[in-house]
Formats: sequence, structure tokens, C-alpha cells
Amino acid sequence: MTSYNRSLVEYLMPAVWDVEAAYGIRNPTAPDADMPRGTVDKKAAGTLFAHLADIRQAWKTCELSLGERRALFLRYALDWPDDLIAARDGVTGRAVRYRLERGVGKLAAHLNGFPYVDGYDQIEEAA
Repeated sequence: MTSYNRSLVEYLMPAVWDVEAAYGIRNPTAPDADMPRGTVDKKAAGTLFAHLADIRQAWKTCELSLGERRALFLRYALDWPDDLIAARDGVTGRAVRYRLERGVGKLAAHLNGFPYVDGYDQIEEAA
């Protein structure tokens, strides 16, 4: 079972809305193209598409506030910067960053099967 952390969730988020994004995402566990080929354990390889399916399902089922959903969508689907999201929603840039941080944290916790609590990253590092 894969443990989902904040950076992996952020890496996969654009693929929630763009099905062709999978073609542009490089598998972080894959060897470099110029490395010699060796034998591959088929049971342990190829988790990228499982991750993509998981993140799409988590987007549908995770309990996110409307503000968190909107901030995540504008950032990862449309690639808007904080100040543009803040102007659109009539909030401060700090509020946008807070919504993004909580949204990504909630998704990571949901994917790992844990309830979200503030400071989830510290809990993850301690485990």
C-alpha cells in the first residue's frame, strides 16, 4: 500500500481534471531513460496509474469545503496564482494558501485512510 504525502497529492492533482495529463506525468519511481534495463518485479512496478485513479476518486469522495474545492480547482486545474484566486473569491492571499494547505492535507489523509487533523504532516512524519 502506498502512503500518500502532500507532495505526491500536489503532483497528481492536475490529472483529476485533465485525463491526458497522465501522458505528461513522469513516474517518480521509474529509472532514467539512459539507465540499463534490468528485471522488474511486476507486483511492485507501475503504481502511477493506480495513484491517478486514487486521486480522482478521492476528489469525488473527500469531505472538502466549497472554498477548499474552489481553491484546489483554480490552482491545479487552471494554474491560477494565489493573488488571482484571492481576487476572484474576495479573500486574502493568506486565506487562499490556508485553503490549499487544508485541502491537500485532507486529500492526503483521506487517501491514507486517516481522519484529517490540523498538522497532519507532523503526524505523518512521526509515524
